[in-house]
Amino acid sequence: MKINGNAIRPGYVISHKGGLWRAVKIQHTQPGKGGAYLQVELKSLKDGTKMNERFRASERVERAVLEQREHQFLFSDGATFTFMDLETFEQIELSTEYVGKAAAFLQDDMKVRIEMHEGTPIGLSLADNVTLEVVETEGVVKGQTAASSNKPALLENGTRTMVPSFVKVGDRIIVNTADGSYVKRAD
Repeated sequence: MKINGNAIRPGYVISHKGGLWRAVKIQHTQPGKGGAYLQVELKSLKDGTKMNERFRASERVERAVLEQREHQFLFSDGATFTFMDLETFEQIELSTEYVGKAAAFLQDDMKVRIEMHEGTPIGLSLADNVTLEVVETEGVVKGQTAASSNKPALLENGTRTMVPSFVKVGDRIIVNTADGSYVKRAD
């Protein structure tokens, strides 16, 4: 599907210079001389390299058609992660490099959305939040709870995050999967 160069938005996947690129950041620029353009930071879906491109409104860009399918995480053997398509029950294996930082938040039977382009997986998105148990954190110091302050905590999946001072070992907390930040205490 062809779109105007100024219609690109963050998250769009476009076919450009013989490859698939995801728009990461965009900035509308209108210089004093000449026409306005869109400065776009693109990230290659093949090897992760980044590139900056300028697109004018008059340029036409090919937006890639992606199929999003719901999958369930089954297991990991250390080198690969196995997912099952919830409609066809076919299994797909993705490498550790492909899954990236999302690997830390994958839990058994978790539902994820895998983006496909012509049958090839190109993107993986998790739920916005996951519930994890705090396995290590500092104790509360008397008087420290008067002001809101955070302390480091180690979670059951091995990641570290900053939590409020009232959180203690054994508490279950909700964590944002995008940046690993504390959201709230789980019920």
